[in-house]
This record gives sequence, C-alpha cells and structure tokens, in this order.
Amino acid sequence: MLRESIEVGGIALKNRLVMAPVDLEKSDHGTVTEEQLKYYDERTKGGCFGLVVIEHSFVQPNGRASENQLSSAKDEDIAGLTKLASLIHGNGCKTVLQISHAGAVSPLAQVTEGISPSGLVSPKKAMVGGAMAPTHAMSQEEIDGLIENFAAAARRAKVAGFDGVEIHAAHGYLLNQFYSPLMNQRTDAYTIKTLDGRLKLHLQVIAAVRKVLGRDLILGMRFGASDYMDGGSTIEDGVQAAKILESAGLSYLSISGGHCGSSPSNKKGVGYFGDSSEAIKQQTTLPIILTGGVKTKEDAESLLQAGKADMIGVARAVIGNPDWARNAMSE
Repeated sequence: MLRESIEVGGIALKNRLVMAPVDLEKSDHGTVTEEQLKYYDERTKGGCFGLVVIEHSFVQPNGRASENQLSSAKDEDIAGLTKLASLIHGNGCKTVLQISHAGAVSPLAQVTEGISPSGLVSPKKAMVGGAMAPTHAMSQEEIDGLIENFAAAARRAKVAGFDGVEIHAAHGYLLNQFYSPLMNQRTDAYTIKTLDGRLKLHLQVIAAVRKVLGRDLILGMRFGASDYMDGGSTIEDGVQAAKILESAGLSYLSISGGHCGSSPSNKKGVGYFGDSSEAIKQQTTLPIILTGGVKTKEDAESLLQAGKADMIGVARAVIGNPDWARNAMSE
C-alpha cells in the first residue's frame, strides 16, 4: 500500500510516504540557510516521498518557539522559502509548509510576553521546566490579528511555490491550547464548554487560509486529537472535532497528541498515536496521516494494512539516515 498513489486536495501524490516535520534549528533567526537546504536536499533526492512537510514556521514574532525556528512572518522570508520549495520540487516531491504559533510555549529568551487563550501555564512548563514567557489571555483584536497573520503566512508559502500549507494545531501550541481543557478557560465565543467554542479559532484560521490558497492547493492540519492527560481532551473529543474540521474544507488531517515535552510515557512503539488516527479515520473521509515510531518500511506498511491511517509520516528515522526513503522505496 505504501507505494500506492493518493489524491490529497486535488493534488496527486505518488505514494503514501510522508517526510514529517521536524524542528531543525538550522535557520538564521528565521531565514532559510544553506545548511537547511542541504538537509532537505540530501533526504528528498530521488523523489521517494509522496509529500514533504516542512518544519513549523512562526507566523508572527510572539509565536516563536525557539531562536532558530523557521519564519513565515514577513515578506522577506519569501526568497528563502522559494529556494526550499524549488529544491524539493526539483527532487520530485510535493511539499507543504507548516505554519504555527507557539502561544504559551514560547520561551522567555525569544518572547518577553506571549499570548494564550487564558493566560495559563503550559503543561510543558509544569512537567519539563524551562523559562517560558509569561502570557496574557488574548483579546478579540489579538485573535483577529492572529487569523490575518496565518493567512499572510499562507500567502507567502503560495508565492514561494509550495503545494500548500499545514496548520499546526498540536503539541500544546496555540491552536491546540484553545482546543485543550488544560489551557482554555474562556467563557466567550471560544469557550471551553463546547466543542464548537474550542474549535472556533481553528475554523476561522482554516477559512482565512483557504481563501488565500484557493481550491487548488493543499490545506492540511497537524491536529492534537487527545491530550492523553487527566482532565485534557480525549480521543472521542478528537473524533467529533475531526468531523467538524472536515466540513471546514481541509485536505487532510495529520493526527498527533500530547503536549510537546510532556507526551505520555506509554506512547511508544510503532504508530503510537494509532488509537486516535484509526478512530478518526473510521469516522471521516479525509486522508489521515500518522507519524510516530516508524523505523522501517515494514512498520509503515503494517500501519496502512491495519487501517490506522492513509499515509505514514517518518521523522526520526529520516533524521538519522538521509537515505532512509530511497532505501525503503527501492526494496
């Protein structure tokens, strides 16, 4: 099944292998570097990935997750992003840019004061420590500005020649914070009391980004379906949320879970978020990506055969071995 083609958002992907996004910390304060280009070139030569998802890029300065995170926050970023998209296309792969805002997990070293749904401390800080920037609950004006900046980042990705974008709504980043009962205590239209309230910002961002991209480009979402923590979002929440997100016009969902730095200890092995991805795949028609614990081609094939997902993402194995995809697809 791994070699089978699949259509995503009207674009044909040659196979079901995905190069999953990894924060490389190789940019120059947001700008694409030669080291970054070399990393992607080495791993995508031969065109063995159906889709390459570029590491998360911050859409506005107070959403930065680290010093050398990639940026999509200003027009000056387009030149470097164009080089990146062109390189990957030249190697024969389709590619999307992940766009993101860190919210309450922005480090103090990068952001003096951040934004979050309710000004709460992230579980990441509580569990792994670290100097996180203090945050305040977002005003409606700040929410409106954030939506505009996600759309602007998508426009830059489009101008740069990417095949679309992936909105980051997982791992305890800002959109995930609005969805998670651990981080959202709002009582307004974004209320934690209803699933519609928890997903309102997701839907607004999707609508704004889709308007910029048009109907011919891919619009995916990395979705943290379940917090896998006491008091947090559940797999059933994720299933119901996926149905709502599907109706909003997404091209695919890439299913993940937990909070960055505090993923549950029992989530190990091959396809460790497969319980969420399988449940969502059974209830939606969207193509589903599952990433996590895949070390071999056989691992990826087994997850597809088991109905855990429609596409399989590989991250750590590809980091450690630039030839991983070429070796896997030539066997």
